[in-house]
Amino acid sequence: MTGSEPRTSWATAPLTGPAAPCWVNLMTHDLDAAQYFYGAVLGWTFRPSRMGREYVVARRDDVPVAGMVPGASAYQVAVAWIPYFAVNDADTTTARIRERSGTVAVGPLSFGKGRAALASDRDGAVFGVWERTAPSTTPPTPADHSHAWLRLRTRNAFDAAIFYGEVLDWASGDPGSCEVAYVKDEVLVRCEGRPLARISSGAVESAPDPLVRPHWQVQFPVADVETTVAAAVEHGGSLVERRPVPHGREATLRDPDGGLFTVTDVRTPDLYED
Repeated sequence: MTGSEPRTSWATAPLTGPAAPCWVNLMTHDLDAAQYFYGAVLGWTFRPSRMGREYVVARRDDVPVAGMVPGASAYQVAVAWIPYFAVNDADTTTARIRERSGTVAVGPLSFGKGRAALASDRDGAVFGVWERTAPSTTPPTPADHSHAWLRLRTRNAFDAAIFYGEVLDWASGDPGSCEVAYVKDEVLVRCEGRPLARISSGAVESAPDPLVRPHWQVQFPVADVETTVAAAVEHGGSLVERRPVPHGREATLRDPDGGLFTVTDVRTPDLYED
């Protein structure tokens, strides 16, 4: 039994505008162990993708929700959940990242039906960009929620919003572009009217604790946080931090390979306002 409940994912309800979060990938060492753990904890099933046997797609009630790839060793990166943002041109976007003192570690490379790049912002938070180059054969499905949403914990939320705004064309006013709102000491990012990410200050670049360093936090909504925590511990994971938040609770967990992720019973990022 798990604490998760089915939700519509970005994959089946894609945001059509540029710069929106479009996917999350787990970069791991042991793909079999990751499938066992997340299947038990979040109730996911898995299928090989068309991009090769070593890339699997996690599904919840037959809805694609995330990808998993055993590339941590090959790319010499830490085991981590990584968000990807849709872009119109991966070459232009990676050039902007470099111009603004970010780092492009991999790509852009052809990958499946598009081109992808792995990068980090100027404070070290890792993210990816995705340019779709082949038309989708699956029509968009209406959705009222995302399967996952994001929180960037960074040194300065307003500086980070400027960086991502310039790199991804947030708040550009172009059709479909994401909107940025300043809420108290945080930044709320809405894409096509849907709140999908928050940016908060206070991270420390040199902190030994990975929770304190700048990073993108992938948050999965679940029906019961405590049940999910218990399932994670039972299957070889560990509880890193449990905390109350406005309108609910959340817990940060570490999978057996070291990957950090958060589960929450808060249904949408805009409910984090007091």
